[in-house]
Amino acid sequence: MTVRSGFVVVANRLPVDEEVTSTGRQWRTSPGGLVTALHPVLAVRDATWVGWAGGVGGAPEPFDLDGIRLHPVPLSADDIERYYEGESNTTIWPLYHDAVEPPTFNRRWSDAYRAVNERFADAAAEVAADCATVWVHDYQLQLVPAMLRARRPDLRIGFFLHIPFPPIELFMQMPVRVEILRGLLGADLVGFQQKLAAQNFVRLARHLLGLRRTGTTVDIDGRTTKADAFPISIDVKEMEELAASSEVQARARQIRAELGDPKTVILGVDRLDYTKGIELRLDAFGELLEEGTLSVPDTVMVQVATPSRERVEHYEELRVRVEREVGRINGDFGHVGVPAVHYLHQSYNRSELAALYCAADVMIVTPLRDGMNLVAKEYVAARIDQGGALVLSEFTGAASELRHAFLCNPYDPDGVKDALVRAIHVDKAEGRRRMRLMQRYLRAHDVNRWARSFLAELGAPEATG
Repeated sequence: MTVRSGFVVVANRLPVDEEVTSTGRQWRTSPGGLVTALHPVLAVRDATWVGWAGGVGGAPEPFDLDGIRLHPVPLSADDIERYYEGESNTTIWPLYHDAVEPPTFNRRWSDAYRAVNERFADAAAEVAADCATVWVHDYQLQLVPAMLRARRPDLRIGFFLHIPFPPIELFMQMPVRVEILRGLLGADLVGFQQKLAAQNFVRLARHLLGLRRTGTTVDIDGRTTKADAFPISIDVKEMEELAASSEVQARARQIRAELGDPKTVILGVDRLDYTKGIELRLDAFGELLEEGTLSVPDTVMVQVATPSRERVEHYEELRVRVEREVGRINGDFGHVGVPAVHYLHQSYNRSELAALYCAADVMIVTPLRDGMNLVAKEYVAARIDQGGALVLSEFTGAASELRHAFLCNPYDPDGVKDALVRAIHVDKAEGRRRMRLMQRYLRAHDVNRWARSFLAELGAPEATG
């Protein structure tokens, strides 16, 4: 018998990773921004999370983990190839990120995307109690709100897009543009990272569908859909406590020693993704070394590039280009035992990341386009000593909040170089002032505020417990 919940989260992935041990299958909570963001909300509600468990083929039976009921949705190998790697990550992802890489349009991918969204909508309709609140997440499931409304008009439906939403001119390239827009308009509330994205959305509803709008509210089918900005954040207290731990502080000191105790450590932490601007960042660092503005071993860069979507062609090509550039810089400017760039193509747990944040004098975050970028916020929260400096792309959602970072245009090599040099040489008192102001903002705008503000605007019942 299906257990029905008054609050349902629907996302592409369940917040778990599977471990196969000698005693059988086990599950553990996986790291990630969405998991961190929603766990406090789910823990105090009668909640179910609907999503893919990560395997191929049949889904496991629903189960509980860390106080959350999990309802797996199955994906086949074809679904993963066409819905996930195809439509989601080779069509929608690049288009929504300013077409940094040209999107590929494929009718079979669109068909698979539609079919998988139907499956998620069916699962959500099954587990939602009467008049429940359902919160759908991100670009992989943009058709679910309308599909779910058709099945369960009693539900209160919210949708949050974690990535940018494109301007009309780009969105109009999408062959299934009407279907996606109508899918999103099935929600009562559509949330975006920035106000401009919400404005793009309601303008598109008027332009493409001729719908009447008032401000950021659209009239559709005798009801309204509201769009607004709800910038996502991090669990600031958790990061501060982690960074303050003796283990992380000791590891931070050890990292600097392993790097040869340089005067300046520059850190980049990104998924290996073409939107993150890793190549342009490396080029800027290489030019500063070539000009003699920076030198090795006084200054070293650590670039963590977490593996991502490695079966997608764009990502395979990016890895080759990044590793070639790292090799060129190290060949030109490194010394025996002292590379200029320490390149780490692997994943790290939160403790190791916190230690890297604490060890770095400058964090460089230069995406070409990013909905928010939580790494920038994590770095600021981790600097409990109010040391360090943040170089941040203007084209991140975080740039509108972390205004005391050293902002730059990642497409402008001289601008990136200038921001990096200013961050390295900032007066200590000025650097602490900048960091203190950013930390103050983050403490007042943490992940709990993000979730509470969205759910309050949606009209979800208050949590109990």
